[in-house]
Amino acid sequence: MRDTRESRLLLVLLIAVAFALITVDIRGGANSPVDGARQAAAAVFGPVENGVAAAVDPVGNAIGAVRDSGKRHDRISALQAENEALKQRLGSDARNRSRLNQLDSMLKTAGEGQYGIKAAQVVAIGAAQGFSWTVTIDAGSNDGIKRDMTVLNGEGLVGRVTTVGPSTSTVLLANDPDFTVGTRMEKSDELGFATGHGDRPLSVQLLNGKAKVNPGDRLVTFGSQADKPFVPGVPVGEVVKVDPSGGDLTRTIYVRPYVGFTKLDIVGVVVQAPRTDPRDQVLPAKPQPTPTPTVTVTASPTGSPTPNGQGNTDIANQNATANGNARPDPNAKPDAGGNNPPAGNANPPAGTNGNANPNPPNANGDPNGQGNANADGEQ
Repeated sequence: MRDTRESRLLLVLLIAVAFALITVDIRGGANSPVDGARQAAAAVFGPVENGVAAAVDPVGNAIGAVRDSGKRHDRISALQAENEALKQRLGSDARNRSRLNQLDSMLKTAGEGQYGIKAAQVVAIGAAQGFSWTVTIDAGSNDGIKRDMTVLNGEGLVGRVTTVGPSTSTVLLANDPDFTVGTRMEKSDELGFATGHGDRPLSVQLLNGKAKVNPGDRLVTFGSQADKPFVPGVPVGEVVKVDPSGGDLTRTIYVRPYVGFTKLDIVGVVVQAPRTDPRDQVLPAKPQPTPTPTVTVTASPTGSPTPNGQGNTDIANQNATANGNARPDPNAKPDAGGNNPPAGNANPPAGTNGNANPNPPNANGDPNGQGNANADGEQ
């Protein structure tokens, strides 16, 4: 359409009409005269607007997503980094608590046995092929570690030092088949030699083939000459099986070690032996059995007086006395004349009123009491 005078006049006229309709619509409020026209326009142009919006909205959302993707990626990365930091912190706290408990238990064991120890951490595990059980610790000659020193932890005997470097050392574990240590039984003091069998219990060869051993008995190290490679009194384990002696000179028992060799972390190397043998002092206290409460019910007999004399004998005797049929007292003593009381029922003689007692014997010992008392008992 070309820009002419008529077109400009038409445009001004349309604008004027639009402002007039807007003014009328605003002043009319809810009863606007153009409300019907608005509803008709909405019915005609509404579906067209929805179709255009459905076609345009995905494009707009995609544009917004592309625009905000950088910010979202940075936020997700920050949250992931924070989550990883929290996980590491929680894991570190749990591990630190575990190591603190191990160190505390080891120091308690060293204190009870009066062992001078150098704490170390297991940093590597040797190959387990061919039953070779060794670990590497982060303490060496620079820390005063020497070959053939006893290694323990809070549970008991771990092994002995075999190789020493400046900052690390190799420890042969007590469950290795090449490991042998002298043992002593708790209380009975029976001596033997323990040998490792990998992940199976230790086998102990007792020198006394007739030694009395029961499952649950405990063993400690016997000690070596000059305390190398083993110091005395370190807990070894608990008996789980006893082979029959069969008349042999020695006897074999099987011992479950106190130490868990697959989960070693904090250990201690004994750099100073105790002045005296601690004997069984380092062994943990045995758990006390829980007492079982016992309820004892005691039945108390009850009885009631009966006419035939059973039950309460005092009431029966009172009734018999009231009727005049008192029984003779079996414990009664003879009278002054040496006569016993009459046998049977002491009933009054015929003709009496039943209220008088039997005639007492006279002074001469006459049991009938004749001539001395009448039927009424009068003198």
